[in-house]
Amino acid sequence: MSDSDNDWERDVISKLAESGLREQKRARRWGIFFKLLTFVYLTIVLLIYVNPQVSKSSSTRHTALVELNGVIADNEQANADNIIGALRDAFENKNSAAVILRINSPGGSPVQSGYIYDEIKRLREKYPDKPLYAVVTDVCASGGYYVAAAADKIFADKASIVGSIGVRMDNFGFVDAMKKLGVERRTLTAGKNKALFDPFSPINKEAKQHLQIMLTEIHQQFINAVKTGRGDRLALKTPGLFSGLIWTGEQARTIGLVDDLASSSYVAREIVGAETIVDYTPPEDLLERLAGSMGGSMAQMLSKNIGFLQLQ
Repeated sequence: MSDSDNDWERDVISKLAESGLREQKRARRWGIFFKLLTFVYLTIVLLIYVNPQVSKSSSTRHTALVELNGVIADNEQANADNIIGALRDAFENKNSAAVILRINSPGGSPVQSGYIYDEIKRLREKYPDKPLYAVVTDVCASGGYYVAAAADKIFADKASIVGSIGVRMDNFGFVDAMKKLGVERRTLTAGKNKALFDPFSPINKEAKQHLQIMLTEIHQQFINAVKTGRGDRLALKTPGLFSGLIWTGEQARTIGLVDDLASSSYVAREIVGAETIVDYTPPEDLLERLAGSMGGSMAQMLSKNIGFLQLQ
C-alpha cells in the first residue's frame, strides 16, 4: 500500500472523528437546552398547581391559618394589606371555626402594625363567635407583639422570644470624623429644622427633644394597645414590662404577655377542635417565586452539564 493511500485513510478517519465530536457537542448543547426547558415548564406547573395553600372554599370545618413572617413594613410580604386581606378571608369563610395568626416577626412599622391591630379588633367584634389566636414561633417582638396583643389569646413556645414593647429611631453621627478628614458640610434648608437629623451636623438639642416627645407618644400608643388587648392578664408591676425588654415564652407566660405554651397544630386540635388547618396566607408573587426557586437549581444544573468546578 502506498503512502498516498495511507494518507487518504488517515484523512478520512480524522474527518470522521471530527464529525463525530461535532455531533456529540451539538447533541450535548441540545440536551442542556431541553433539560432547562423541561425544568422551567415543570417549575411553572408546580408553582401553579402544587400550592401549599389549601382551597379557601373548603366545605369542611377547619381552622384558618394566616402567617405573619418577617419585618412588618409596607414594602415587605408582611405588610398590612396582605395580612388584613388574609384575615378577612379567614373570618368570612363560614367553615372556619377559628383563626390562627402565626407570628414570627421582629417587628417593624408602628403604622402597619397598628392597621393590623385595629382590623383584628374590628373582625373580632364583627364575628364574636369566631376566636382569633396568636401563635408565636421564634420571635414576636415590638410590632409583632403589637399585632398579637389584639388576639383573644396568645400562645408561644417555651423558647420563643416575646416582648420588646418600645420604639426606636436610629441614626449615626459623623461630625468628628469629618473634622479629622477636613471635610466641610454644606447644607441649605428653608426651615431651621428641615435637616434636624442630619448625621453630618452637630445634634440639635431642641430637635432631639422634639423627636423624643414623638417617640414617647408612639410608645404610649403601643402601651395602650397592649393594655387594652391583654387587660388584667398583664402583671403590670413587672420591672421593665414596657421598657423594650424581651422574655422567653415561658417567662412571658408568667408575666401575662402570653396565655400558654402551644403550637398551631395543638391549638387547632385541642382548643379549636378542628384539626384540619387551611392556610389563608397570601402567596408571594408568581414571578418572584419562580425566580427564587429557579435561580439556585438552574445554576446547579448548568454547572453540572457545562462542567463548572464545584466544591461539595
